[in-house]
Parts: sequence; C-alpha cells; structure tokens
Amino acid sequence: MIARALLLLMLLAAPAGAAELKLATWNLEWLTARPAGDPALPRDLVRRDPADLARLRAYAARLEADVLAIQEVDGAEAAALVLDPARWQFFFPDERDVQRAGIAVRRGLPARQNPDLAGLDLNPDARFSLRRGTDVTVGEGASSLRVLSLHLQSGCREPDDRGRECENIARQAAVLAAWIAERQAAGQAFAVAGDFNRRFDRDATILPALEHAAPLTRATAGRSNPCWGGRPFIDHILLGGPARGWMAQGSLRVMVYAERGPEWRGRLSDHCPVSIRLDIP
Repeated sequence: MIARALLLLMLLAAPAGAAELKLATWNLEWLTARPAGDPALPRDLVRRDPADLARLRAYAARLEADVLAIQEVDGAEAAALVLDPARWQFFFPDERDVQRAGIAVRRGLPARQNPDLAGLDLNPDARFSLRRGTDVTVGEGASSLRVLSLHLQSGCREPDDRGRECENIARQAAVLAAWIAERQAAGQAFAVAGDFNRRFDRDATILPALEHAAPLTRATAGRSNPCWGGRPFIDHILLGGPARGWMAQGSLRVMVYAERGPEWRGRLSDHCPVSIRLDIP
C-alpha cells in the first residue's frame, strides 16, 4: 500500500502521465469514541463492540480507496477506530457535531484542506445541526481534484415529499450550487461525494438546481443500490469540470456486507461504501 501511495504521489504531481485514483463515500452511522450516556448521543444508539469495529476495519481495507468521503463520524479519533491513522490523514470541519462529514486521504498523496462549506449548516447553534461540508484538494497542479464531503438534511428523499425538511434541503442545494458554480468558473476538476439523503432518479428540484450551476456526471445515474437487499441510491458521487471525463467506465461499485441479519445494520452501518475509479491525466 505504501508503494501504491508513492506511485500515486509521483503521477498526480507530474505534468505528464496518468494516475488511477479510487474515490469512495461511506456513511459510518454514528461512529464515535464518546462513552455511553454522553448527552450528544441518542439514548437508543447501538454500541459497537471490538469485534464490530474489527469487521469495519476489514471492510475498509478491502475497499482500498485512495480518497474516502466519510459521514456520521465524530472526528479523527472516531475515524481511527476504522481507518489506520498511520495510513490515512483525516480532514474534518471546524464544528463539534457528532455526525460530521469528513475526508480521509491515503498518506503519500498531497492534500490540503480548504475552508469548510459552512453554509450547509442552516442551524449551527442547534443541538443537532445540519452539518458543514469538508472541502479538500487532492493532488497538485492541473491534475488536482477538489473533493467535497457532505451529509444533507434527512426527511425529504422523494420528489413528492413536502415540509420543513424539504425547505431545508432546498436551501442547502442553493449553497451547494454556489460552491459548484465557483469550481466551474475556476475551471477546477471537482467531486461532491456523500449522503445527499435524496433519491435523484425522479428528482425535479434538488438535482436540477445543482446541474443548473454546472454540467455534472452522476456516478449512480440509472443504477440501483444493492445495499441491505436493494434500494435507490441516496449516497452519490457527482463529478464536475474536467473530472467529468475521468471516471473509468463501469467502475461504480457498492461493497455489500457479508452479514445479512437486521441486527447488523446498527453494528456495521445502514449504508454501504460506494466507489468509483478515476483515470486522471
């Protein structure tokens, strides 16, 4: 793995050649190092035991991502329960929420954090706020990729849903669209990855608002998610700018857990890792 990271580093920093980079997103469902009874945690939260965490670490190793957008992770200490900090560098937003959206980048790859997309958090002073986005640039020069990890408002998954949650996600979409428009205007290659809490195949409002800001390639378009028996995707990867042409054809993958019983959804995660491969010129 160290040799692979060094090879990626040389290729991403070089003006010529090409590199293959695996980009993934994974909602790890209330991954935290806080003790039971912490007032920031739900009372009915299922506590993972050491064997559960070992299973998650095994899945993370099998995923073999180079850049991983993670959601519902309570900072670097919690991320280290699943991802070895000797092999990963962690980036999290400047907030104290338990359910943070962060980014893990394999060590050896150049990466720098940009200002949080703080506008996604519509209620920053609330006990359970709406979560900032984490913005990281991976690579250098013309081959660099701007990656945004996010976790949008829940409760408005379907196009026919109505209510305050739908008003909130529409406001978040406007903030995200502005970020996308800035990347497009700058000519940057970018990816937005995470838990959108939205089914996009029949979406007439949220996805069109984002596509109005810039042309986008949606990795999950026209596909169904086999996670936990099958369902529409709400975890998505959107590519924009030059990155629209970087996705390797047919590279979308969903890592399905071997554990199938309903009790495992809390012990592992109710989301599965979603990944693609990018061929970066």
